[in-house]
Amino acid sequence: MKNLAVSILFLVFCIAFTQAQTTHGHSFGRKIEFPNVPGYQTLKCDFHIHTVFSDGAVWPTIRVEEALKDGLDAIAITDHLEYQPHQQDIPHPDRNRAYEIAKSFAENNDLLIIPGVEITRDMPPGHANAIFIQDANKILVDDARMAFEEANRQGAYVFWNHPNWISQRKDGIATLTDMHKQLIADSLLHGIEVVNELTFSDEAMRLALENNLGVIGTSDIHGLVDWQFDLAEGGHRPITLVFAKEKTEASIKEALFAGRTVAWYKDMLIGKEEHLVPLITSCLEIGKIKYVGDSNLAEVEIKNNSDADFIINSVSAYNFHGSSDVFTLEAHSTTKLEIKTMVRLKEFSMNFQVLNAVMNARIHPYIKIEMRQ
Repeated sequence: MKNLAVSILFLVFCIAFTQAQTTHGHSFGRKIEFPNVPGYQTLKCDFHIHTVFSDGAVWPTIRVEEALKDGLDAIAITDHLEYQPHQQDIPHPDRNRAYEIAKSFAENNDLLIIPGVEITRDMPPGHANAIFIQDANKILVDDARMAFEEANRQGAYVFWNHPNWISQRKDGIATLTDMHKQLIADSLLHGIEVVNELTFSDEAMRLALENNLGVIGTSDIHGLVDWQFDLAEGGHRPITLVFAKEKTEASIKEALFAGRTVAWYKDMLIGKEEHLVPLITSCLEIGKIKYVGDSNLAEVEIKNNSDADFIINSVSAYNFHGSSDVFTLEAHSTTKLEIKTMVRLKEFSMNFQVLNAVMNARIHPYIKIEMRQ
């Protein structure tokens, strides 16, 4: 009976463990994984993070530990400059302090800690993050435009935060004010959040395309990443994928100013076509064509080597034997397609539309996949 009880407990543990792995989407754990693209490393970054040194709920070291668990390459500590609700409990005249604590804590790890601040103003201009700064204290000035100017004097990359935030835009529609237009014209504003925490803005993506702004996706985390994004239920923090020449702060900064980014949010990839398509195709590993017996039915396996599921709509001339024209390539899984080629072919191509990738409002990219024996 004792051995039976032990066996039952072990079985229960195994079932619980398997369910925990399954609810997270795959068995690879919580570390976020995307392959490199031709010519660049794909770096996983979160450029909007808060701690108790403004209105966050955790010490800066917790932000480092969360990022390490998520397998991120870089984070920016971006506490509010002007908004200090914990100041009575944690007075700190030095606005660089949260960054310094995080930087020191992460020094024996491979995680890059980027200095930053959130310029926190009424609309316009609203809130903006300045990252790669030298001294946050010098950006704490009365005039909003002067704050942007000082950040730029320090060589910062500046992006507009949550432009669809209903506290500052009651209709939830990201819209440029005259001040934003002038900041862009004067090269003082370089990017825009198309994704912030739990929201995605089609209008912000349109503004990015129309004004050559970088596409940014962030967690804007204040509480715990695990709770905010339901990691135990298969969720993930929103991040920016940066296509950099190497894993250094200087290379990330260069990539941001060049606009080589894609946002990842709720299993959706958002970015400009020239960056989305190489990323998606790099995620997919195409097997060789195999025909079933003496039939004209081709079997091809496609392996998805990323953390993102891809919802695919086939727009090719060939039909499938075992599925409709819409199917899912699940993360870190292999999908077998049975394709009716009518005659035996040594090679052929198929065109797919990726429905959970967005390159403008309701516009999804197409990819071409070459299949060979």
